[in-house]
Amino acid sequence: MTHRILIWFGLVALTVTTVAEAADRTVFVGTYTSAQSKGIYSFRFDSVTGKLTNLSLAVKSSNPSFLAVHPNGRFLYAVNENKDGAVSSFTIESGKLSLKNSVATKGAGPCHISVDRTGRWLFVANYDGGSVAVFPIREDGSLGEASGFVQHTGSGVDRERQEGPHAHMAVASPDNRFVLVPDLGLDRVVVYSFDAGHGTLVPAGAGKLAPRSGPRHLVFSRDGQFVYVLNEMTATINAFRWNTRSGVMEPTGTTPTLPVDYTGAKAAAEIAIDLSGKFLYASNRGDSSIAIFRIDGQKLAPAGHTSTGGKTPRNFALDPTGNFLLAANQDSGSIVEFRIDKGTGGLTPTGEQLAVPSPVSIAFSDSPH
Repeated sequence: MTHRILIWFGLVALTVTTVAEAADRTVFVGTYTSAQSKGIYSFRFDSVTGKLTNLSLAVKSSNPSFLAVHPNGRFLYAVNENKDGAVSSFTIESGKLSLKNSVATKGAGPCHISVDRTGRWLFVANYDGGSVAVFPIREDGSLGEASGFVQHTGSGVDRERQEGPHAHMAVASPDNRFVLVPDLGLDRVVVYSFDAGHGTLVPAGAGKLAPRSGPRHLVFSRDGQFVYVLNEMTATINAFRWNTRSGVMEPTGTTPTLPVDYTGAKAAAEIAIDLSGKFLYASNRGDSSIAIFRIDGQKLAPAGHTSTGGKTPRNFALDPTGNFLLAANQDSGSIVEFRIDKGTGGLTPTGEQLAVPSPVSIAFSDSPH
């Protein structure tokens, strides 16, 4: 009996250790580099307690604004948002990053990056260049030269903001058959058929937005039946029914992200859906808030607004457990943490925050490091 008890205690100790290790994750922050910011930063995140610790410079890099972690958790990718656009590949090593290689994005001002569902391809949206490019991901995590490239053309009605195309995001559909690109300059979400064998894009249609909408980012519903498009210039969300076979986007409604009595500047930035698929979040840089909505199919029901505890929330991210939301306040240089109420979707500040210069995006490592 004693022997069995000792074995039991041993198993319990091992289990506790494993859980503790899994709770401790590395989080990376992309920034705009300046006199204060030097590149990509990292810190430790405890998904049980929410504790944020050990902020450090993970690697020096020029304007590594938007980040994406490979599904295997071993590699991180960053756009270098400069006139001569580039995308860089890094190996993740104990909270630090080692550069593998960089390749040209074939367009100026790359602002968004994402990995396809297979982990074999990388998509980049060039904002200033108004184009989208596809890159092969090699087995060692490095990037090959662009396998696919599409240049957008045209303009919108706002001559200052929409003088030309401004691709703002490129992301694969849940089945990996299509790539959707919100273009702020064209008031469209351009849809491409994606050839995952060769890494190429073929135009397949577009979801149209009202003039001066300025579509920025989008997110699919958890069941893949709807697409929610966040419009930067009008601070609204357009819902579309998604046809999984044809890639057609059927509009179903528009919802504002700001209170009805708000009269200040409008600059919506990020959008995400919680793990349950019941709540949608959108950040507003105009009043530095996060809008909360309850999802009912094509309908979004307002469920409150929460201050981000800083200025200009350009990005936010939900942790892998779905318990916490971290907001990146670009102009106040802070990462502020909130606990998510899974019953109401509400956000409550935990008191945890870190000073990070010019944070632009947050990326959780998919596995502990």
